[in-house]
Amino acid sequence: MAHLSVSYTNDYWDFEVDHYNQPTLFAGGSGVLIQNPELRPFAKNFGIFLILLSLSLAVVFSYIYSSVTFLLIALLGNLLAWYYSAPPLKLSYRGLGEVATALSGFILPAAGYVAICGYLDLKIVLFTVPFVIFMTSFILSVEIPDMEGDGKGHKNTFIVKNGRKKGFIMIGLVGVMGTLSLLLLSISSLFPQINFQLLTLLSLFPTLVGLYLLLRRTSKKEKAIHLVNINIPILVVFITLFNLYFLSGIIS
Repeated sequence: MAHLSVSYTNDYWDFEVDHYNQPTLFAGGSGVLIQNPELRPFAKNFGIFLILLSLSLAVVFSYIYSSVTFLLIALLGNLLAWYYSAPPLKLSYRGLGEVATALSGFILPAAGYVAICGYLDLKIVLFTVPFVIFMTSFILSVEIPDMEGDGKGHKNTFIVKNGRKKGFIMIGLVGVMGTLSLLLLSISSLFPQINFQLLTLLSLFPTLVGLYLLLRRTSKKEKAIHLVNINIPILVVFITLFNLYFLSGIIS
């Protein structure tokens, strides 16, 4: 529910800046509120409803299973969802949008871990490092098409501050870091039951694509959008295969 709320609250709070952006496959906002401004109150109210529903479910779960930690994780996730664009924090406008998005790579797996185990420990923190890294690649990718519009709307993203070419360089380097983090987990003794060698091989898909983007880096918007439209689907395929690996283990 918290994750879904972002689709509504982000469009609401980004209403002004989205006037400067043209929606693409993965960026620029949905464009729904630009075309239908009368829906703005609904978007805000429904986003708040989803957040309240999320927190209510978290309170019930935490009460039944005596897990204050789960409630705190749910609260953190909802705060990031709301204040990603909402005042007074407006994280994505203050150069912290990348940090907030990367943290979701920790929050979602950690919520599942705590739901099962009831606590946080170093193992789950280390396990989520690759997710945090690859989420950084995702947020940089969706920022690249919107550079000009975000700049006009005073959205202080990494791409606005540093340009598209440096963004593509970062995507390439981040991919390498993601694969290396999985490789380090594969040679550690923390997770003997998990085949991190296989997961490391799967990570080569987004990493090699990231390096391709680094080599083909460009400041031109249309060419940059084309590269982004390659990277994001590959990230989706990678995380889907990652999930299927663990799902197959649960089923078997």
